Amino acid sequence: MTENLTYRRLSDGEYADLQGRILYEDNHLLIVCKKPGEIVQGDKTGDETLGEKYQAFMAARDAKPGKVFLGVPHRLDRPVSGVTIFAKTSKALERMAAMFRDGQVHKTYWALVCEEPERKEALLENWLGRNEKTNKAYICRGDRPRGEAKLAKLRYRWLGNTQRYSLLEVELMTGRHHQIRCQLAGIGCHIKGDLKYGAPRSNPDGGICLHARMVSFVHPVKKTQVEVLAKLPDSWKGIENLGVLQV
Repeated sequence: MTENLTYRRLSDGEYADLQGRILYEDNHLLIVCKKPGEIVQGDKTGDETLGEKYQAFMAARDAKPGKVFLGVPHRLDRPVSGVTIFAKTSKALERMAAMFRDGQVHKTYWALVCEEPERKEALLENWLGRNEKTNKAYICRGDRPRGEAKLAKLRYRWLGNTQRYSLLEVELMTGRHHQIRCQLAGIGCHIKGDLKYGAPRSNPDGGICLHARMVSFVHPVKKTQVEVLAKLPDSWKGIENLGVLQV
């Protein structure tokens, strides 16, 4: 078998890890579970992206001699974990990107927060601005926000408390920059490990306890229903005692 020189050779451990994180795959889509700290798209750090890892994986697994197409229709922040969708064809990429843009992909997140919310469930609506220098979102006060502020909507539901933290389920209704992190901090519910938005301390792995738990959508090509659930990181302690875990 001729080795594909376009991509680096994965170690046996890396190969097994990437294979074990595949949640769904067909000829059009690849859906995987992202770890905290991995980047979905390239940035100024120059670190290897999750997509590049899976290109190397697919080149090895499928014995592909040339380049492997893997498009990115959406992204998760670097410290966030969970369901991440890649497109294996340009047709799927174009259609999935449009579905994300038009709100046709249902996204549910779990957040482990430092404070229990006053209300067990609520709809949060805020106008969010963005500070480009600090790469941080902020809530605009008043009814008439200035500049390029965008309306952000999410709905959260309290699922229970661990010994030190509260678990929230968040339904994301818009896709703004750092939306969940900013809006939850705005009601005093700082995400565990999220120093940027007011958490008191960092997590050992450098990530934050925000996890893309589930996505559901109509397949862009097959037109069948797709629903994918991602296992929580092992670092989330005490969740198993709340009786809310399926996987």
